[in-house]
Amino acid sequence: MDMSYIAVDATLTDIAWFFVVGILIAGFLLAGFKLGQRVRAKEPPPPDAESQPHVPEGGAVYEVREERDSVGIPEGGLRPHEMQGYGNFGSTTSEHPDEVRARRESGYRRAEGPGPHPQPGSPPDAGRGAHS
Repeated sequence: MDMSYIAVDATLTDIAWFFVVGILIAGFLLAGFKLGQRVRAKEPPPPDAESQPHVPEGGAVYEVREERDSVGIPEGGLRPHEMQGYGNFGSTTSEHPDEVRARRESGYRRAEGPGPHPQPGSPPDAGRGAHS
């Protein structure tokens, strides 16, 4: 036997193995797809629009905004078992909500100064952001 026939034989055998492995992989993928279709067919259909929750007859739920009187916290802080009212620490609704809100919001000021440093190569007015 000539050596060239043996080399061609080995090459054809390698090609055949790749072909068989490719067919097996494609078969596994198709079987997985069919199994997914069967599982999906057994699931209940998606809910229709009538079975979805609706807004109550009176409209959306009324939102209550209230200002709470501040309560002093001891210098050393509080342990969880010392807190009453689940974190409200027994606070009460304020009798003067406008004053409480004004006092609370008075601490917020817009930052002055040049703002963040612009990136190299950016336009001269860049660096303050979209809301400046």
